Amino acid sequence: MDTTAECGWSTISNGELLKCAEEEGYEVFITTDQNIRYQQNLTGRRIGIVVLMATSWPRAQQHIPEILGAVNRVLGGGYEEVAL
Repeated sequence: MDTTAECGWSTISNGELLKCAEEEGYEVFITTDQNIRYQQNLTGRRIGIVVLMATSWPRAQQHIPEILGAVNRVLGGGYEEVAL
C-alpha cells in the first residue's frame, strides 16, 4: 500500500490521480473524499474505489476488518463506502 505523497502524486487532482493509479497497475484506491463519486465519472474505471466515511485514522484503525472486506469486494472498478 502506498500513499499519494509516496508516489509523488500529492498535487494531482482526483480524475488525474485515478488515471495515474490505474496506469501504474493499482487495483484499489482508498480515500476519505466522500464526494468523489459525484465529482468524477467512475464509469469504465478499472480501479476499485473504497471511501472511508470519516477522516480520523484512530477511528479507521478500529474498522480494519470492514475496510479489508470492502477492498476485497471492490476489485474491478467497483465502488464501496465504509461507515466508520
